[in-house]
Amino acid sequence: MDDVLELLRPGLLDGVPVALAGPVRAPVADALARLGADLRPLDADLADEPATEAAAEAAGPVGSLVVDAGALFASAAAADDELAPLRAAADLSWSAARAVANAAWIGGPGGKLVVLAPAPGDGAHAEAARAALENLARTLSIEWSRHAIRTTTITPGEATTPAHLAGLVAYLVSPAGDYFSGCRLDLG
Repeated sequence: MDDVLELLRPGLLDGVPVALAGPVRAPVADALARLGADLRPLDADLADEPATEAAAEAAGPVGSLVVDAGALFASAAAADDELAPLRAAADLSWSAARAVANAAWIGGPGGKLVVLAPAPGDGAHAEAARAALENLARTLSIEWSRHAIRTTTITPGEATTPAHLAGLVAYLVSPAGDYFSGCRLDLG
């Protein structure tokens, strides 16, 4: 992972408060922490909206929210309902985004939402989840632009390494990421 992070200045995220939703992949959280981010996990069942709202309030003011919808997708794969992974990725990403936007961004300084989609081969409905998360980023970029909220979705490819994913997330959370909104960023 060091080769990717060497492209980013050490201390780039010093003190930047970043909320994490879902079981965010360790390389992503580690990269953010190594660059100095103040990580604040949303410790709540994202399907429980009042609990998610309380967790967003408890996180305090955050500049960014990283939602690992790919991990949420994978965690629902064992369910009897074949659409459960798709629902988990889309619905729980929306739940976390709305809670943090209401608690920290709307009526305030704004913020950044970065959603990590599942890889194309992660399951029967991975492509549908990727499309839903792209639509979420595009729609929210329009709806929430008046609140200075910027949204992106990262869609990893089959060859995407954890280091590449971590590097792109760190870049988007940094000040350089201010120029991206409503984007789907495809990784090879």
